[in-house]
Parts: sequence; structure tokens; C-alpha cells
Amino acid sequence: MSAATVPPGSQADAVPSPYATFPAARITLPTGPGIFRTSSGAFIVVELIFGALVWILVAASNVPYDLFQGWVMFVSVCAFFFSGVYLCCFLFGIANRIETNWNFLDFAYHFVTFVFYFGAFVLEAGSTSQMGRNMSSGSVYGLNVAATIFAFFTTACYGCSTFLGLRRWKM
Repeated sequence: MSAATVPPGSQADAVPSPYATFPAARITLPTGPGIFRTSSGAFIVVELIFGALVWILVAASNVPYDLFQGWVMFVSVCAFFFSGVYLCCFLFGIANRIETNWNFLDFAYHFVTFVFYFGAFVLEAGSTSQMGRNMSSGSVYGLNVAATIFAFFTTACYGCSTFLGLRRWKM
């Protein structure tokens, strides 16, 4: 007539822990200064240097094509800032204190940044090509050619970082 009663504090009363369903953080990149001894750390430093050169060169050219080069400036400045923050997370050991899959985050960040930087590179190359046809100013054209070259190298670095992140994530 009556159902079996379960005593309080038994296994049936237990609330499952939300931490039991999430995997522990996986970090295969070293934290601290050791990040600079890895290929991924070296690529991040090169991305920062080349990315800074892109936005400095575009800004120095007085931005003749506002719409195209405005996007190039936005992408390069944001990528510079977020790459610096990402590097600081590993350099200062913050990655050890944040529970997440850093291998996936590394891949996802570099993939998204690669896609945006590829678009910025194409727009910069297009505006430089258009400027070459008009040949308004030799020095401005030279600055944009240099910005296009560095945008290509930065895009290639983000592509290599994406590949390394994918390899690390899928291991």
C-alpha cells in the first residue's frame, strides 16, 4: 500500500555535482617564461610584432580608402590586443587558474583571428592595388605595399598557429 521510504541523506537524495560532468582543464602549453620556448609562443610573439607593423603602416598612410582600411585597422588592433592578452594568460600563469580546455580555446581563437586577418589582408591588398593604379603618392603607396606584405605574413602566422592549435586539440 505504501511505497518504500528512502531515509534522508541516502544516495537517492544526493544532488549531482556540476563539476563531475566537466573534464578537467587541459593545457599542453607551458605557462610562465617557458611559453617563449615553444613554437606556439614564438608565433604569438611574431603575430604581435607583425600585427603592430600592419596597423602602424596603415595609420601612417593617412588611410586613403576609409572603408577598407578602417576594417584592416580594426582587425589588426583587436588581434594585437587579444593576442597580447592571450600571451599574458600563459606568461603569468592565469591559464592554470581558469578551468577550461585551453587546447580548444587556442585553436578556436587562432582560427577566428586567421579568418578575420585573411579578410583584412585581401582588403589591404585590394586597396593597395587600386592605389597603384591611381599612383597618387609614392610614399603612401609604399607604406600600403609594406602593410600588405606584413598583413600577409601575419595571416600566415595565424594560419600556422591555427594548425598547431588543431594538432594540440586533437591529440
